[in-house]
Amino acid sequence: MAEPTEVYTSTHVLEYPYSRSVGPVIGAFLTGLREGKIVGIRGENGRVIVPPTEYDPETGAETSGFVDVGPGGVIETWAWVEHPRDDAPRSTPFAWALVRLDGADTALLHVVDAASKDEVTTGARVTAHFLDEGERQGRIQDLCCFQLEETS
Repeated sequence: MAEPTEVYTSTHVLEYPYSRSVGPVIGAFLTGLREGKIVGIRGENGRVIVPPTEYDPETGAETSGFVDVGPGGVIETWAWVEHPRDDAPRSTPFAWALVRLDGADTALLHVVDAASKDEVTTGARVTAHFLDEGERQGRIQDLCCFQLEETS
């Protein structure tokens, strides 16, 4: 059997593009972000779920009753990103954090903007920072980040 003399290569991009309607629950959340506010929903036992879901994750029952939460909240846990990847939401170091917003019983995963990891602590208070009103489009990116509140 003869040895191959040339190797053939080809570059392929494999994608599965799709679009999905967001429905009334996530639609309300995204509309809230466009308006500069964060919206949760009440679960069967009265707890407020953020981001809102159509069904209570503990019981499977339908949720109902939108609730405005935040804009402040508390960092429940966090991870520092010293060298963000190209597809990260920021090009400078930042923290991913689970933020329990005031009035919510669950936490929202989002970016905390901080100059260094030494500034970020579990239990620290943060405030939502949105894009300017004319720039918002009803996407999660309308909520730019959370910023640490000043402590005295």
